[in-house]
Amino acid sequence: MHPILGRIAICFVLFLIIFPALTCQIYIIWPWYGRELSVELITLLLPFNVLVVSLLWNYYLCIVTDPGEVPDGWKPDTQSGEGYEVKRLTGCPRFCRTCDKFKPPRSHHCRQCNRCVLRMDHHCPWTNNCIGHFNYGHFIRFLFYVDVTCSYHLAMVSYRVMAASRARYYDEPTGAELIFIILNYVFVVPVILVVGAFSIYHFHSLLGNTTTIEGWEKDKAAMLRRHGKIEEVNISYNLGVRRNIASILGNNPFLWCCPTVPPGTGLSTSFQLPMVRHHNWPPRDPTLANQTPFKLPDSPWTYENGNVNPNLRPTNGQLRGVNGNHYKSTQDPISVLPPYHPDYTDPGVDAHPGRPYSPDSVSDHSEEGYSEVVRVRRGSEGYEVRPVTREQLFQEYVQDQINEAGRYQVYEPEHTLESDEDLEEDIDELSGEAGDASTISDDEVPLALQ
Repeated sequence: MHPILGRIAICFVLFLIIFPALTCQIYIIWPWYGRELSVELITLLLPFNVLVVSLLWNYYLCIVTDPGEVPDGWKPDTQSGEGYEVKRLTGCPRFCRTCDKFKPPRSHHCRQCNRCVLRMDHHCPWTNNCIGHFNYGHFIRFLFYVDVTCSYHLAMVSYRVMAASRARYYDEPTGAELIFIILNYVFVVPVILVVGAFSIYHFHSLLGNTTTIEGWEKDKAAMLRRHGKIEEVNISYNLGVRRNIASILGNNPFLWCCPTVPPGTGLSTSFQLPMVRHHNWPPRDPTLANQTPFKLPDSPWTYENGNVNPNLRPTNGQLRGVNGNHYKSTQDPISVLPPYHPDYTDPGVDAHPGRPYSPDSVSDHSEEGYSEVVRVRRGSEGYEVRPVTREQLFQEYVQDQINEAGRYQVYEPEHTLESDEDLEEDIDELSGEAGDASTISDDEVPLALQ
């Protein structure tokens, strides 16, 4: 996420917290108590303000607290009994090639923060920070205080609404008070529904000592188990409810609601139960075990067997020039025939109309002459370039020069007779008369026969 977008998200969350907290006290509760300070009013608003301050403080800690980063030069202790995670293919300890560091157990690389985070749970856009080992406790407290504060807020506003429904005319809420009552419901009700559902998920993960990423991996393993592809794999960091909460919020239950530093460094799994067997986690679909690795062919735009893809078609059926534009003659078309001639064509029509593409054709036109002309065939899998031989290039050039309008004028003689058939009939008649007559003068013989 862009830093500016992260700051905008933080400002939006602060507005959702501060606006209902202030308006419900100034425009709803304070006028209801007659704008006079009393013990009953302090008893009502003091716990609410304590909850709001605790909510803001834990939200601030979620933002500024570093979730934990792998120290430079850290290496897993393979001789200790704490256990360590290895790569599925090589069997060596997990290593991040992006950070160039070994990865401790339960750590993952965050693309948003561009680093490996210890016990990474997820990247939260509302805090513009990763939720990891050192700020996950603050995040849990933040969710807890959001739920409690919103519930307290709705209870106060609803109590005021119920009191106004049975109040007398002199105790009815004003127009401004009604507006702020509606706005508080609009702001708080969606927040408690959305954040409440999110809190239930994270409270359940806290009780089971599971992160969000590990929850996704467990769901994948459960799906493979239901389909009968793998056996049940029991890999869990669950140590019991009491110890699971203590690993995040501290050992003292009285300080679980107070901001504290979580125990441990996040580099080891001291709370992990010993494992008897070694398992691949997350489990892989066994049907993909015998799958041959994909290998690109020699030509990137052909099938694996080397044949050209028959479905590869150009995005445009017309011929293209070298620079991608359609071919167009550089000279204006000129017609040598008069407009009343039957073979006359409109000069506005392009002298070189686009021809449909054929996979066997390898010639093309160019706006920059006929040098280095290639056939470009485009499609969803890329493009193939077929070179043009010099002979084909010459033939294309000669044919184009011949077909160019106005370059050559073909002489067509006009016939004196009405048709060739009439001429043949006249010749036959004259031949018959020549057989009957002994002598024929030169004036009687047509000029064509002379």
